[in-house]
Amino acid sequence: MDLKKVGRYTILVVLFFLPVTFLLFLYPATHNYNPLDIVNEDVIELKDFSSLKADNVVLKDHITVLGFLGKDPMSKTTMASNLKELVYDKFKGFKKFQIVIVAPKGTEEAAKQLEQEISQYENLKFWHYVFGETKAIKKLHNTVRTDGILDNYLGSDEVFIIDKELNQRGRIDDREDNEKEKKKPVYGLNSYNCIEVATIKNKMSEDMRILFTEYRQKRKGDFNSTVRRANDLKAQNK
Repeated sequence: MDLKKVGRYTILVVLFFLPVTFLLFLYPATHNYNPLDIVNEDVIELKDFSSLKADNVVLKDHITVLGFLGKDPMSKTTMASNLKELVYDKFKGFKKFQIVIVAPKGTEEAAKQLEQEISQYENLKFWHYVFGETKAIKKLHNTVRTDGILDNYLGSDEVFIIDKELNQRGRIDDREDNEKEKKKPVYGLNSYNCIEVATIKNKMSEDMRILFTEYRQKRKGDFNSTVRRANDLKAQNK
């Protein structure tokens, strides 16, 4: 027996079956992941807002990151820069992705200045500013689930993930593993603070990836999980 030939064939067999085995391990994980929770329903559409661009900006049928800029856009440079670099640049190639930033009417020129500041004159094709009256902005903000409030300038450092059906997505249970082991009280994650880089990089980016995976599987007919809703957890805790 030629030991060299045996060794060669053994190596070829291992090289062939190793990737196949790896894919088989991945397959269950891909099809049985936990989808991103629905933490709130019925976010209202942008009917009372105008856009800097000619196209009408809508939330329906888009995966949207929704933010509130306020009356002093340049004071939100850090927030907007983090959002651009850590979220927009990462997901701008995904179908139906957009970032929508809400601001009061009269701040259009300041919003353009902010865009130039964060984009370095790159065309932010999927980044939209919409403008409305104070009443319309507060009404929209009241339809998202959050523990925070708009500041006196109608702005916030928090952003929200809105799915194609106008549901707000997030985490019903955002506890760390050690907190679960210690049976700490459940707390959720309904919004993402853009000043906290770790939150955007480690939590929001992961949640966005999960949501895009869900819609990709729905298109392929592979999605068979039920998305949890916030009132499901309430029922469990009664």
